[in-house]
Amino acid sequence: MTVDSGRAVEYCKWCLKSKNKKVPGYVKKQARRWMHIVNGKNKNAYVSEKSYSKICRILKLMVHPDLNISMYDGLEDYSWFLITAVLCTKNRDGSRYYETAVLEICRKNFKTFTSAVIFILLMLTEPQFSRFFSVAPDRDLSSELKVAVKKIIKSSPLLYDESVFKILRGEVRCNINDSVYVPLAYSQDRMDGRLANAFLADEAGAMDSYPVEAMRSSQITLTSKLGIIISTQYPNDNNVMIDEIDKAKKVLDGLIPSRTFALLYEPDDRLLKGDAWQTDNLIIYQSNPVAVTNANIFAAIVEKRTDAILYPNKRENYLCKHNNIKYKGLGVEGYVEISQLRACRTIPDDSFWQGKDVFIGLDLSQTNDNTAVAMVTIYEDKIYSKVFGFIPADRKDYKSKIEQVDYDKLIRQGCCFACGSEVIDYRFVENFILSLPEKYGVNIVQVGYDRYNAISSVQKLEAQGLECVEIKQHSSVLHSPTKLLQEKIFDKQFCYSENLMLEINFQNARCTEDTNLNKYVNKKKSAGKVDMVVALINALYLAQQEMLFGTRDNFVVQT
Repeated sequence: MTVDSGRAVEYCKWCLKSKNKKVPGYVKKQARRWMHIVNGKNKNAYVSEKSYSKICRILKLMVHPDLNISMYDGLEDYSWFLITAVLCTKNRDGSRYYETAVLEICRKNFKTFTSAVIFILLMLTEPQFSRFFSVAPDRDLSSELKVAVKKIIKSSPLLYDESVFKILRGEVRCNINDSVYVPLAYSQDRMDGRLANAFLADEAGAMDSYPVEAMRSSQITLTSKLGIIISTQYPNDNNVMIDEIDKAKKVLDGLIPSRTFALLYEPDDRLLKGDAWQTDNLIIYQSNPVAVTNANIFAAIVEKRTDAILYPNKRENYLCKHNNIKYKGLGVEGYVEISQLRACRTIPDDSFWQGKDVFIGLDLSQTNDNTAVAMVTIYEDKIYSKVFGFIPADRKDYKSKIEQVDYDKLIRQGCCFACGSEVIDYRFVENFILSLPEKYGVNIVQVGYDRYNAISSVQKLEAQGLECVEIKQHSSVLHSPTKLLQEKIFDKQFCYSENLMLEINFQNARCTEDTNLNKYVNKKKSAGKVDMVVALINALYLAQQEMLFGTRDNFVVQT
């Protein structure tokens, strides 16, 4: 059996069928990326046939405790994809390619069972004296993985031998290579001071970032390391799975580089409109890969969906645990799909701006944070924009590490400027705005700003003859330009020059609706920096007012 003819590749091919809507978009993106490696199109990675053959031989020795067949025949398709990709994809030097594996999947998809299979494989194949840890919120959850490992070993005659595995009260030992697996509970055990060749964070949605970061810190000296993060959605806003999913999406969207493998079984944004979850079976299929082929599981989920429709008190559990929809946050949604935004990207041509009337939007954040300036004009019913970011020069490396954004690259591309030291040099930003007419040949009609952190700079701009307009940062004011920008992007009537920083900001942006269904970009709910999007919306607000009222002398600002 070769990788090309294996079930992982077959599953990827099925996922990538153009008419297959049962697979969510981000799983398709991961399948496409991995198939590039399989087909030899990635210069840094390859799939090891030797490792794959070893994995297959071990799986044939393992017996599925519920089906009484070999694990080779009993594993689910998505499990084959996860195991093959994570354990058999190598760097050119032979070390493991993926350092992080993220699995967002609903309950009753055998995620703990799949994790147990991975740990047994690691214990049998990793170097001598390797140590493996599972971390979970409490002792009961942490023990679930150990129970699954124990069941598989005891069901497999060739493994259930003390010369191979020894199951103790607090750990499982592999005597072939003296490796040890220890389950840890976040509520009771210390995470620091442990060297983890591989770790698994189960039910990560119920934990903060400390256990995962503690495990990762222990791996710094290792050349071949692995962290597996698994969970369903949880209704809380402070959990490590939110960050892991967001980073995985940025990786799959090509916004940041990382050796992360991610299977994100959550419904596509287009399926989250209104009450579609009550009737659209695609939501079940996209969040429950096993339900695609297992009629009994599908029927059980449909029954739970019926209960959730009838009884509101059951909805949070159903939507979070069986649809991977964060019910508490239904009022918070992504602003624009990155693929839709990128369809609006145009070839940069500064000559276009010559003679254009433009509106400037500012988002002057705290002095040690990002600042943004957006320039907008409306021409032939299309919105044209250029957006620039500013960061404190001496905080560039720190921000790059914390935010997982390559600011050096953004600066080289000309969409970001480092100025000042530990704080933003507002004089640099002010001079930059004043230089736009000379650099691009534009006529600045108005400058829109949020009063917060902007008064001093606005006074200086006004002293230079620019008309500055305060824009109240309230949903009743911002809803209209927020909606207009979104619609123009959907209709491909928004144009911007290549700007990776702007794309990252759009990817981070999350929208909230108030009680009157006014939509606005919520900085606190967003997944990272959104200052460029906010500046763009401020500029568009001024342009929209000009379109609506048409007379600058009678311009009215909502306050």
